[in-house]
Amino acid sequence: MGISRILIANRGEIALRIHRAAHEMGIETVAVHSTADSEAMHVRLADHAVCIGPPPASESYLNHAAIISAAEVAQCDAIHPGYGFLSENAKFAEIVEAHDIKWIGPKPEHIVTMGDKVEAKRTAGALGLPLVPGSDGAISDPAEAARIAEDIGYPVIIKAASGGGGRGMKVCEGPDTLASLMQQAGNEAKSAFGDATVYLEKYLGNPRHIEFQVFGDGNGNAIHLGERDCSLQRRHQKVLEEAPSPVLSSEDRHRMGEVCADAMRKMAYRGAGTIEFLWENGEFFFIEMNTRLQVEHPVTEMITGVDLVREQIRVADGKPLSVGQEEIAFSGHAIECRINAEDPFTFAPSPGKVTHYHPAGGMHVRVDSGLYAGYSIPPYYDSMIAKLIVYGRNREGCIMRLRRALEEMVIEGVKHSVPLHQELLQQDDVLNGDYSIKWLEEWLAEREG
Repeated sequence: MGISRILIANRGEIALRIHRAAHEMGIETVAVHSTADSEAMHVRLADHAVCIGPPPASESYLNHAAIISAAEVAQCDAIHPGYGFLSENAKFAEIVEAHDIKWIGPKPEHIVTMGDKVEAKRTAGALGLPLVPGSDGAISDPAEAARIAEDIGYPVIIKAASGGGGRGMKVCEGPDTLASLMQQAGNEAKSAFGDATVYLEKYLGNPRHIEFQVFGDGNGNAIHLGERDCSLQRRHQKVLEEAPSPVLSSEDRHRMGEVCADAMRKMAYRGAGTIEFLWENGEFFFIEMNTRLQVEHPVTEMITGVDLVREQIRVADGKPLSVGQEEIAFSGHAIECRINAEDPFTFAPSPGKVTHYHPAGGMHVRVDSGLYAGYSIPPYYDSMIAKLIVYGRNREGCIMRLRRALEEMVIEGVKHSVPLHQELLQQDDVLNGDYSIKWLEEWLAEREG
């Protein structure tokens, strides 16, 4: 008996995205929600809904017992975690499987391996992925760190092993500050993640962030679906993503994609995953692997025609991949704008009631959002309220369509980041695809100055 009812352990646009894919497969959905989300669109559209707690995520969307109880009461045979929240929580994945409920995600052991940055780097190297020069694992001795830094050359970056979002990261320009910065990074990491472990890497001066979408069936078959360029970032948070990258050749794409797919075959990886790299001067360096669906997955869907959520559900149900590598064809160009409920230039959060809402439309325009007029955006969760994804036959056509779509978007009652995207699409560097992971912050600083 295949999957017939999925509990969606998430909220917002990704919960809606999962609901839609499931319904197109003839599968029922169960929405779980906090009391703050009782009027959310995914709750309204799902076949069944279960309230799992008060607004704080720790008491609702991160509450293992409440979600498992909801799944059992609603007789679900699978749980899809979306992204964020419990999507990369190996313990929760194990609990789900221990209750004979299918986990729509990677094997728990792969979540563990890739969730620890030191172990992930070691594993990636063993699987043949190119690494940034640095320490071979965790490092605590300043003298040893100084020797490694001297060997690979300054500047170096100290990173938290359990880190993310820029916390526990320090750039060191020379030997005089290395020991103190290691201590600061360790203290920050301990405070943010409960783990003071740090490691050392060569600091790349002006790289791009390029990631490859991979997919495995759990039995040693795996494919890649090309790359996404996610270099427009602020404080390590992505703002705009595009596929394909403006700087990669088809030869680069094929070579690196095959390296990534081969690594997944060796792991017998199951489900969707993203392997993230820094790219500089034609070279790739592994950063990390996300063992889940990414926020920016739609741009890959637009240029390949593959429904990644549908594929996740199929693989979790024990079915083989629906497409082989030779069937994956890359066509055209796609760009995604993340639209957040925040001031477009100070980035101050702006929750509140949406008084008017009109999503952009037209050919090759997709809006993933749970917004509607009268909806109150709660202040308790991530500020992303919509994703505008546009496709064009080439990058120039895609940008022209995106400009038009941004003009059409109406979101009133709260501040939002549409004006930021409109300004970005007037900048020569963005139009020429000539930007790095530092570009956006430097541009914002210049704009304010």
